[in-house]
Amino acid sequence: MQISQLFNRLNNRKFTKLLTQTVGLGVSICAIVLLSTTNANAAEQVILKYGSFQGQISVQELTQFTETGKTTPTLTAYLQAAQQDPAVARKALKARIKADPAFLNNLLSSWAGPILVNQIGEVVHPPAGQLNQQALQSALSASIQQNGEVTLLGAIQNYPNTAVELEGDRLIGVYERLSNLAELL
Repeated sequence: MQISQLFNRLNNRKFTKLLTQTVGLGVSICAIVLLSTTNANAAEQVILKYGSFQGQISVQELTQFTETGKTTPTLTAYLQAAQQDPAVARKALKARIKADPAFLNNLLSSWAGPILVNQIGEVVHPPAGQLNQQALQSALSASIQQNGEVTLLGAIQNYPNTAVELEGDRLIGVYERLSNLAELL
């Protein structure tokens, strides 16, 4: 059979429909894989640091605490050991800069972006490492896309590393600066 005859035979409606469905299925599978792995590299563990005190909890525990106020026994023990008021810590983690997502992303891309990233980077950064501004900016952008806001919790949840340090003794200072910035917006 010649190639032209084979092509003409395949170039019918049944083949076109089958090809369209196959391509559509392939695109759908790729989209599902990409969307489901978006946070595959996000932080799973938080290392809480208060001066010389250090303890580890899951991002899930911290999220539950921030959203509901409920603490796990481990988190309660860490907050007590660090002599931190849970209500103040929760308020600082929830403090948000809320605005139009496009505006916030533009803010991150402007001259003010590195300033905002550095402020948050004082509290949220890789374990025992230097602040990776690009990674933190990526985490903040992901938070903006999900919620239309910037929060310390969002930065933690979306940080592209399996673990992240949270400097608890700097939390209140950064919270106050973010609150002041939020008022300006």
